Amino acid sequence: MCGIAALINTKPTDGALIQRMTDIVSYRGPDGDGHNGFDGNRVWLGQRRLAIIDLSNAGREPMSYKNERYWITYNGEVYNYIELRRELEAVGYVFASKTDTEVVLAAYDYWGTECLHRFNGMWAFVLYDTLTKRTFAARDRFGVKPLYYYQTTDGGFAFASEIKQFSVLPGWRYSMNGQRVADFLGYAISDHTDETMYDGVLQLRGGECAEITYEGQNVRLEKRRWYSFPDTQFDGTYEDATKQFLNIFTDAVRLRLRSDVPVGSCLSGGLDSSSIVCLLHDMLSTQSTTVLQKTFSAYAREKAYDESRYAEEVIRAIRVEAHHVYPDFETLFDTLDTLLWHQDEPFGSASIYAQWHVFRLAKSGGVTVMLDGQGSDEQLAGYYPFYGTRLAELMVRGRWIRLVREIQKTIREGHVNRGAVLRRLIGALIPNAWMPFMPSDSQSSNDWFDMEKLGARSIHWRQQYGEFKPDVNTALRVQLTRTNLPMLLHWEDRNSMAHSIEARVPFLDYRLVEFTLSLPSDHKISDATTKRVLRDSMRGYVPDGIIQRRDKMGFVTPEEHWVRTHPDAFRKQLSSSIERSGGVIRSSLRDDFDAMIAGKKAYDGRYWRGIVFGKWVRNLL
Repeated sequence: MCGIAALINTKPTDGALIQRMTDIVSYRGPDGDGHNGFDGNRVWLGQRRLAIIDLSNAGREPMSYKNERYWITYNGEVYNYIELRRELEAVGYVFASKTDTEVVLAAYDYWGTECLHRFNGMWAFVLYDTLTKRTFAARDRFGVKPLYYYQTTDGGFAFASEIKQFSVLPGWRYSMNGQRVADFLGYAISDHTDETMYDGVLQLRGGECAEITYEGQNVRLEKRRWYSFPDTQFDGTYEDATKQFLNIFTDAVRLRLRSDVPVGSCLSGGLDSSSIVCLLHDMLSTQSTTVLQKTFSAYAREKAYDESRYAEEVIRAIRVEAHHVYPDFETLFDTLDTLLWHQDEPFGSASIYAQWHVFRLAKSGGVTVMLDGQGSDEQLAGYYPFYGTRLAELMVRGRWIRLVREIQKTIREGHVNRGAVLRRLIGALIPNAWMPFMPSDSQSSNDWFDMEKLGARSIHWRQQYGEFKPDVNTALRVQLTRTNLPMLLHWEDRNSMAHSIEARVPFLDYRLVEFTLSLPSDHKISDATTKRVLRDSMRGYVPDGIIQRRDKMGFVTPEEHWVRTHPDAFRKQLSSSIERSGGVIRSSLRDDFDAMIAGKKAYDGRYWRGIVFGKWVRNLL
């Protein structure tokens, strides 16, 4: 895991520039740095190294291969590198290190760009071929690791792990991308396109790659998609599905234990993190080791937001070295500016603050690699809105008896009331073209900020992705690639790397995702139960209280409670953000805030987004 940078210019560039690009993210790689120039210093690769596999100097980057023909700066892990190495050795390849980086280089030499399909892991890399003078950049299937690019003032291209790295380039100017800012303010979404909230800064999306060539004073970047979900359907019984899911998931966890540094686990008390922790415990119990697994949790002092009773149930059931932290209001605003600096873009809730504390706790606990449960909800229909999608799917398919039974059970189980069932059902059936004409709740309204000052158009987020089909698997694909997972991965990468920790996500093993998407909807959500195949595959591993848990939290903070118990502090922050926004945020948001505190309006996320946006604008200036 590292911080990387690359420059492909039309003219020679001073190497001090690439070093400044990596120095600004030194926390991503405290174990070493390297910078190499090529072709008369028109091409530069740089890296800050966080040593995970082969801690020796043999793992130093940028790394070369085949008599220095290929050079790479690489961030991430290819977990199946041992198997790939054996396959390459069988056809004559020789390796000088024990790193996965060298395997990536050899795989590129042998298979070309098709090597990406053989990798199981997370990565973002820039590779330069000194013979052809071509640069190849790629990002993993789901975008676990970030890779941004920016066209420089002289017509070249810069690549980086974080947006702030471009700020050291000559001619760089912070400028807002109004349309993407409007998406964030209005719908609380980000990372849903290749654009960022910075004008001119783009990203390779998950499953994309690019080739950069230059001739004379012309540099050309051609981007393409190298990965798409296969269109396959599972053929077997539900019992077959649970067994196969367990086998793939177990192997995904096993592969992500490959490390030469200590590995720990996030433990929220939810089904996803508990499944990882309990599977890992089962693996360790078969080995003759006295080392206990370390877990790290965020608790809340307010009972309604506290998951400690669930985390403690897991801790009691298995032997672990458990650590926990209480993220408090007292340090929230003192930490927020630092959080924003690391995140680069505003974020939609205070839950990021809780995650920040978990990774800080892990760092103090001597852990360098953390396993986490991201990606489960988006492939297993883990969020409440999927109930509406499920009902709409049953209606469209004419499964009326099952539809009535699902509605009755959903209401009886207490997940949602009758009104909410109806709203979610209708919402899942409405064509995208109708969305701008539908009434919106305050959470997703845009009347509290000035669209014209942003230079943005009012485009409903659903209109940006083509027509939605009212079925669960289509909604899952959108969540995995657009509306949810990309921004969660963004936040986790910045929070973990800010503390020099590599976060690994077993649920995003591509074999597991492809298998889960091949399953019928009933295997994922049915009988008012989400994540069915996960729950049933984990019986006997995870405590029953966790298996049967139906509420959804996950390192949440008591954001609303803090607002209501410290209204003056939040109002002060909101007022300051309104002033800093240059008229983008309307003063009516403060009026709504006062009405909310007075009990005349419900709490919603606009207030937090308004505060964070104002602070981000200040950082821009």
